[in-house]
Amino acid sequence: MNRENKRKKYEKGYYKTHACNDAFTCKVCGRPVVPEGAGSDHRNHCPNCLCSLHVDIEPGDRAADCGGIMEPVAVWVRKSGEWAIIHRCRRCGALSSNRIAADDNPMKLMSIAMKPAAFPPFPLERIEEMTKLMAGDGELKW
Repeated sequence: MNRENKRKKYEKGYYKTHACNDAFTCKVCGRPVVPEGAGSDHRNHCPNCLCSLHVDIEPGDRAADCGGIMEPVAVWVRKSGEWAIIHRCRRCGALSSNRIAADDNPMKLMSIAMKPAAFPPFPLERIEEMTKLMAGDGELKW
């Protein structure tokens, strides 16, 4: 690739309109990541550990100077039923949402999705007591 094409490739906003077909090595788990198998032209996270790098302010703009590790902290379901991953930057704390890829680790996705149920913000032993305080009868009917 000559210098002219290389410079054009990295101009601001290039990845908003062009597929990102670059392979890379994950900075967290060290596995090679290839664009094939993602089900999208915009691979932006590792399918194994689901981490990415903080390189965008807006999707595809490559305008972020941070460069920190974006770790998966939650998943959410879009109106269409498609799942997306919420990433938080370890360095600056920025949050972003990325759609899941076809080859993402299903066990990692499910472990992130189940984390709130596994670690509720209150002690489960006191759920009956708390239900009574909220004007319920406190009986657990399973």
